[in-house]
Amino acid sequence: MDHRNPALKPVDVICRIDREGAVAPLKIRVTDEDGEYQTYKIETFTELKHTGGTTLSDGVFVSGKLNIFECFITSYGRRRMIRLYYNPNDMFWQMTAQESR
Repeated sequence: MDHRNPALKPVDVICRIDREGAVAPLKIRVTDEDGEYQTYKIETFTELKHTGGTTLSDGVFVSGKLNIFECFITSYGRRRMIRLYYNPNDMFWQMTAQESR
């Protein structure tokens, strides 16, 4: 994953890791346009599997060991789909967001 991709935004994530090492994102915290932190509960998520190098629908090229989660949150009364990217090697979370529905 290219950390310089402008579609990716660094994000704080609270997650659960079970005894088998499976990661489950629970909440995210992002900075809004005014520089204020906003926290959102992840309502549902699906972990996306990939093999080799591939470009996803949000334009992010991924390869190697990377956890990818398609998640739904509610922001300003609208349900939104976000995609979270977690690199366990450097413990770094990033996200992309789709338009509000």
